[in-house]
Amino acid sequence: MDWQAILSSLPSLGDGMLATLQLCLVAALCSLSWGALMALLLMRASPFWLRLLHLYSGLTLALPLLVVIYLLYFVLPEYDITLSSPVVGVLALTLYYAPYIAQVIRAAIDALPKGQWEAGRVLGLSRREQLRDVVLPQTLPQMLSPLVGLMIGLIKDSALLSIVSVQEFMYAAKQAISDTYAPLEIYLTVALCYWLLNSLIDWLARSLESRMTRYRRAVQH
Repeated sequence: MDWQAILSSLPSLGDGMLATLQLCLVAALCSLSWGALMALLLMRASPFWLRLLHLYSGLTLALPLLVVIYLLYFVLPEYDITLSSPVVGVLALTLYYAPYIAQVIRAAIDALPKGQWEAGRVLGLSRREQLRDVVLPQTLPQMLSPLVGLMIGLIKDSALLSIVSVQEFMYAAKQAISDTYAPLEIYLTVALCYWLLNSLIDWLARSLESRMTRYRRAVQH
């Protein structure tokens, strides 16, 4: 094991990990926002918009993320639409993960007994107030685990963005390998970092889910 190669590469790998975290944070916020909006539209939109949303979801869910990245990076310029590599990365992850997020949110809301909506209407709550005060407090614990799973998948899939020169963690790893000629050491370091990051996110999510569940039970009693 060439420890010197690892130590000399840590600064560049650290910069790459920071870039990955920033990119994934923006993509996660965008995909969660778009996915939540899609879920609401799927429940209330007109037939025309429903057909468009189902078409978009079907196309996106049927394509590998790599194809989405290539379409945005190589095909759009043919139509005079040129996006920078980071924008392509955020947009690809957002478009790819939003339909999954929409399905998770929609399934959690659909699983809520209809009586909860009726109780909100009886109390004179608006649709927005019903979602905020009645629906979300009861459905968030059910959404949290699958949503965190999707966010972990988003972080792992961000490694594909190195093929279009997004200077994230895997891009930095490839540069480090070209400098040190130590692929085993660099890739093992990268794998360990991904594992630690995703394990930390999973642990935080489980802790939050446990607290939310305990709070919900306490309120019910």
